[in-house]
Amino acid sequence: MSTNEGNTFQTKVIAATTAWLEKVVIGLNLCPFAKSIHVKRQIRYSVSFANNSEALREDLKRELTGLVAARPDQIESTLLIHPQVLADFQDYLHFLVDCDATLEELELDGIIQVASFHPHYQFEGTKADDVTNYSNRSPFPTLHLLRESSVTRAVDSFPDTAAIYESNIATLKQIGRARMEEMIASLTAGTASKSGNDA
Repeated sequence: MSTNEGNTFQTKVIAATTAWLEKVVIGLNLCPFAKSIHVKRQIRYSVSFANNSEALREDLKRELTGLVAARPDQIESTLLIHPQVLADFQDYLHFLVDCDATLEELELDGIIQVASFHPHYQFEGTKADDVTNYSNRSPFPTLHLLRESSVTRAVDSFPDTAAIYESNIATLKQIGRARMEEMIASLTAGTASKSGNDA
């Protein structure tokens, strides 16, 4: 992939992810905490060109270090999007174990946490076509790096977090799987990806 092709691909990936955040996460109110930091432009979008898990781990280390070093009012959280690796959801789940190990290695356990989003996300105990999985389905495999202090502050401001989960289930069931699938697919139209390489 040439530099120009890489830049174009990166731009399309970020555009699709931003649209997902605006139309799905915020638009459907799946996360009541997302709108504020989005409006304030405090979310960093980083596209990894890694095509294997080891290269992705290096990108993860870089983004974790950068997030900790940044001022919260400038970068509150980071979306590390990796379209070319871990397209298989089981491979992605295995990598989340590496994420925990990386946090411990960098002594960031308890300071940063990693939330998970994937095009084929499937909660334990659900079927693949269960519409509730769409609360964590994104256009591309994505690692959401969050400051623990921000999560605590958000939870404290919204004590009934169980209500968020229940509301999301009701919203997604009302919309239906077909419409959710259509919404996600429309965001990646025209974005060619070599997703699906090494785990």
